[in-house]
Amino acid sequence: MLQQTQVARVIPKWEAFLERFPTVAACAFVPQSEVVRMWEGLGYHRRAANLHRMAVTVVNSHDGSFPRSLGELMKLPGIGPYTARALLAFAFEDDAAVVDTNVGRILARAVTGRPCSGVEAQSVADTLSPPGRSWKWNQGMLDLGAMVCTKRQPNCGACPIAMICAWRRSGVPADPAIGSAAVSGGQSRFEGSDRQGRGRLLAALRRGPVGRGDLSAAMGWPTDDARAAVVAASLVTDGLVRSVGDLLVLA
Repeated sequence: MLQQTQVARVIPKWEAFLERFPTVAACAFVPQSEVVRMWEGLGYHRRAANLHRMAVTVVNSHDGSFPRSLGELMKLPGIGPYTARALLAFAFEDDAAVVDTNVGRILARAVTGRPCSGVEAQSVADTLSPPGRSWKWNQGMLDLGAMVCTKRQPNCGACPIAMICAWRRSGVPADPAIGSAAVSGGQSRFEGSDRQGRGRLLAALRRGPVGRGDLSAAMGWPTDDARAAVVAASLVTDGLVRSVGDLLVLA
């Protein structure tokens, strides 16, 4: 839920989700549409579909318990290198260095003093993470990036590693975090986007089926049937929506 979504929006959704699905099996044994309904307001609904698929896989292939190796975790639906390492570090407290936007920014600024490739950033993080203390190290790095070494106007005066920061020692030229691996760039405009249309259609489908002739109105594009059809098709491809005759319903 925290991927590309602010903590304040996630907390009440996370609490409600865990109340509805307290175990992996509880999530796996309901239709995917139930999970998508619980996801309302979070956006990027493909994550909900992947979460349900992951729960089904964990129940069917791992007896309801998540695997404990990086390779096995990355075989689960919707799990990439970052999420797999986050599970190892935060759920199991195993040794694993997590590289997200905040950590990637610190590595480029404070450690290398230049943009890093994805492989290099992960390698540097793996080297720095102290054995047996990965949980604390990751929490510290995430908090440092979120509250001190921020994207805009980093608070170097409050930074505990300012004295050894490569960027600061170099005289603070162009920000090395820009273009570095894991560091997010600008997000495309949401208003009027396909993402907004997808969200509107899913909101309508949570209330009930939508006829193909009503797609453009449901998405807020009453005069653009062709665009609505393409966006609806993308939801079908993602496994979030299915066709039942001339109607679309949650998958």
